[in-house]
Amino acid sequence: MKNIVFAFGLSNDNLFTDNYFGDSDKFAIYEFSDGTLNLVEELSNVLKADEKGNLIHINNKREKIVSQLKSRNVSVMVSRKFSPFLRKVSDDFIPVIIEKENPEQVVEILTKNINWINDELKSRQSGHMLFRIKTGVLKSAIH
Repeated sequence: MKNIVFAFGLSNDNLFTDNYFGDSDKFAIYEFSDGTLNLVEELSNVLKADEKGNLIHINNKREKIVSQLKSRNVSVMVSRKFSPFLRKVSDDFIPVIIEKENPEQVVEILTKNINWINDELKSRQSGHMLFRIKTGVLKSAIH
């Protein structure tokens, strides 16, 4: 199994929130290798808000975030919520919706279910399915 790189959309308090992935305060980059999922780095989401804390809605926001994540070889985005434009990034990333807000719990769940992610990466070059992970894995088409 090749290394798989994940981006977690987190708050500044290191928790998953109900914000869209692109409106996360930061992105925690994890890499799965040798049977473990380890934190590699954290990236501030400079496109999240202006100096007054207002959410930024810019034309190229999605493209800039995609470019930033692709430059780090991210292939899986993990969040509690994604925007309605999720389909536009499913060619580049496997989206995973999780229920938990604690990243350590999510690391454990993803590690247990890594074969689902690996199979999706191997079987599809684009148009990835959406994964919803609660007590099990539900894989569905993105609409």
